[in-house]
Amino acid sequence: MNPAARAHRPPQFDTARLIDDRRIRIVVCCGAGGVGKTTTAAALALRAAERGREAVVLTIDPARRLAQSMGLSELDNIPRAVAGVDTSGGGKLDAMMLDMKRTFDEVVEDHTTPERAKQILANPFYQALSSSFAGTQEYMAMEKLGQLRARSDWDLIVVDTPPSRSALDFLDAPERLGSFLDGRLIRLLGGTARAGGRTYLKLLHAGFSVVTSALTKILGGELLRDVSTFVNALDTMFGGFRERADQTYALLKRPETAFIVVAAPEPDALREASYFVDRLSRDAMPLAGLVLNRVHPSQPGGIGAEQAVAGAERLEAGGSDELTAALLRLHAERLRLAARDERVGERFTSAHPEVPVTHVPALVGDVHDLTGLRRIGDLLS
Repeated sequence: MNPAARAHRPPQFDTARLIDDRRIRIVVCCGAGGVGKTTTAAALALRAAERGREAVVLTIDPARRLAQSMGLSELDNIPRAVAGVDTSGGGKLDAMMLDMKRTFDEVVEDHTTPERAKQILANPFYQALSSSFAGTQEYMAMEKLGQLRARSDWDLIVVDTPPSRSALDFLDAPERLGSFLDGRLIRLLGGTARAGGRTYLKLLHAGFSVVTSALTKILGGELLRDVSTFVNALDTMFGGFRERADQTYALLKRPETAFIVVAAPEPDALREASYFVDRLSRDAMPLAGLVLNRVHPSQPGGIGAEQAVAGAERLEAGGSDELTAALLRLHAERLRLAARDERVGERFTSAHPEVPVTHVPALVGDVHDLTGLRRIGDLLS
């Protein structure tokens, strides 16, 4: 590391101290897709459980890697105990994977009458909304977080956020879905259903016929009727969506919550991490630190990259010791990768010198069991 970089070295992120702090009840791992959020969340939850915390980890990873790494045949919307965890310190570990559709169904069932819930669950528009509406997965992740936090089964909840194109989708989803369900068009359609169609006729005469006609052509009259019926059945829940969205946002801002931004030493991933750090700061949300995954560590001492390449070329020119030449080239490539990772990481720390950082070195293979998760947990500290 050059002297300037050493002078601006960020504070060390002590994850062990974080998970040992009993005041911390929620840890949210966020960042771009493919940077190791799932593995980081699982490793932190396992380490917390083996240090005496009663932990549950919630993943939204469709690849189901978490289930495999924890020795579970499957994960679903119900927290399941993870076997093989050292519970001698009084801790425990449960794991679950978000079922977006089932969580939405639970929201409906919990916040309306059985008869109205039956109407809503059977509605074709609701079925489409609860399965594929943009932002629903992120919103339901936070709904599930609220459900888990309301229970007394755990003293630590670790959340692996959805693999969105933008990490900011996670923070924006509750507001976006709440705005949609509270929006003018949805309320308008609800008014149409409640007025038995009279409102619809008035709208036609008031100049809305062009919009309605276009929607009918694109979506079909049957779908519009489904939307109206859905909104009419959902009427008593409108305030609830907005209220819970606000409660979720407030929960994320409390001191009991800690955000961990996860990134890889790649420009796009760190750019996303930088956006997320700025957003958390702007919204006064508690950022604990950055986990920089898959870093190629520098190797102080020994020969440099250029010397290694020159030595390999000499050996190759002499037609002897091909193995040594190959090892020299491998050494040179690792040094180049380490230098690149350091440069990319320095750009982030220069922009955010106050953010604590911990580096996790790149491993040879994938993490696929508890032993691997324990190793990651050790490296995180």
